[in-house]
Amino acid sequence: MTAAGLRARLQECTGYAVDPGERTETQQRNLDDILAVTGIPERTLESHLRFATFTFRDIVTNRLGGRNPWSNRAVRYSGSHDDKALNAGVERFSADPTARRDLSWDSDLTGRVSLPVLTLHAIDDPTAFVEHEAAYRATLRGAGRDRNLVQTFTREHEHSSLSDSEYANSLAALDSWARTGRRPSPRTLADSCAAFDARYGEGCFYDPGFSPSAYASRVRPRPGGLLWPAMTAVQERAWSRIEGVGIAP
Repeated sequence: MTAAGLRARLQECTGYAVDPGERTETQQRNLDDILAVTGIPERTLESHLRFATFTFRDIVTNRLGGRNPWSNRAVRYSGSHDDKALNAGVERFSADPTARRDLSWDSDLTGRVSLPVLTLHAIDDPTAFVEHEAAYRATLRGAGRDRNLVQTFTREHEHSSLSDSEYANSLAALDSWARTGRRPSPRTLADSCAAFDARYGEGCFYDPGFSPSAYASRVRPRPGGLLWPAMTAVQERAWSRIEGVGIAP
């Protein structure tokens, strides 16, 4: 499989790359079903499929010697026009216990961060869903380190292209916290952004009252499986290794 081949298959199945009026009835129904079942926005469907195809292939083939660490045996999918047919026909995979162990050892979070961590996340992030933040907080809370975490959320719609005013504000707040020990809050960050917006002029869109739903509300749990999707686990482990001296996008 290549990227071009993936796009061709996706186009044949859903007509995602053309105007809705140019799609066949079957293509539109396929697209509607995929989006409804996965919860993935249409504008990032292709990129999610690239991750699902090529990143997971790399993990299985190049990192785990051909062993699969994931399972969907107990997952029931819903949201399509015919969930019974979907669940009867979807391909099922069982995890190799040794692969799950090795990926878990490499990528599972401990939550044992010892320095300040400040996150900035768009509520409508179409790539790394905001519900990941709930799982990250639960991990630090489980390790008794959640006082080292401040999470902020904005009413934006992109993955890694937020307002420069917010980035500058967050960096300044993290620097101050690390140097003085005075922990900021989502409200103080929202209030301090205006000073940076006077320079950068890209707006401040903080929602200090927002709290993400549980991770399992967005991604169907795999009983006995890994909590984090592989790519997120690798990224989040990097945050932990950095010990919080940085902004987690």
